[in-house]
Amino acid sequence: MIENEKNEIFCALRGPQMTLANYWEFPGGKIESGETPEKALKREIQEEFTCTIQVGAKVEDTLYEYENVIVRLETYKSTLVDGQPTATENADKKWVKRNDLSLLNFAPADIPAVEKIVREEIEKLDEMM
Repeated sequence: MIENEKNEIFCALRGPQMTLANYWEFPGGKIESGETPEKALKREIQEEFTCTIQVGAKVEDTLYEYENVIVRLETYKSTLVDGQPTATENADKKWVKRNDLSLLNFAPADIPAVEKIVREEIEKLDEMM
């Protein structure tokens, strides 16, 4: 998950030609042989969104069983280092406030990370009151 200076999270809408079409997601991709999850994430974001990120702490590690495949989705906090994300493969993109993440129709494997991020934001706001 890429976060900007306004504490908004970058979300991408999967295009109609993609598997899980029309679901929102935190961008990422597959790990190639010899790559760490962090290195793969940096590479995938550069390739698909033409920007550079710095990968931070892990947010969530989810194992999700779709109809034909089991997916392990590791979500990391990231920040932009260079450029702004442009959607080259996805149908749409947008920056979303943490509290509004649950309003988007996320891919099922992303939901545990979304729920954790929203819960952390609510807890943070509660502590401030």
